[in-house]
Amino acid sequence: MVQSFAPELYIDNGIKDISFYKNAFGATENLCFTNDDGSIHVAELVIDGAIFHVHEVTSKNFTSPNKSNGCTCCIGLFVPDVDSVIEKAIAAGAIEISPAQDYDYGYRQGTIKDPFGHFWQIQKKI
Repeated sequence: MVQSFAPELYIDNGIKDISFYKNAFGATENLCFTNDDGSIHVAELVIDGAIFHVHEVTSKNFTSPNKSNGCTCCIGLFVPDVDSVIEKAIAAGAIEISPAQDYDYGYRQGTIKDPFGHFWQIQKKI
């Protein structure tokens, strides 16, 4: 039985600053391994108990959104206040893809793109 899962978000090699996730979503860092030049090799981050990893591209089987010229996935992040999280993410460097709005299927959702090209659907059930 699966108890949880931890997505891996791939970033371009040479990136040294991933503070966007802390500033935008209040993520905390469990661990971070860096390369000799100070760039991120892999970092484990947590947003309100949900673990994810940010990893430099080390294999031809994986790529960052910036290298693939588009979105490789969309991460759904459930929060109590969609609008304030989107505003905070934009202030931290995200780009708004679609503004927050209520949908007939019972969710309030909006989408942002983080500075590394990953799409985040900020949402809550209403």
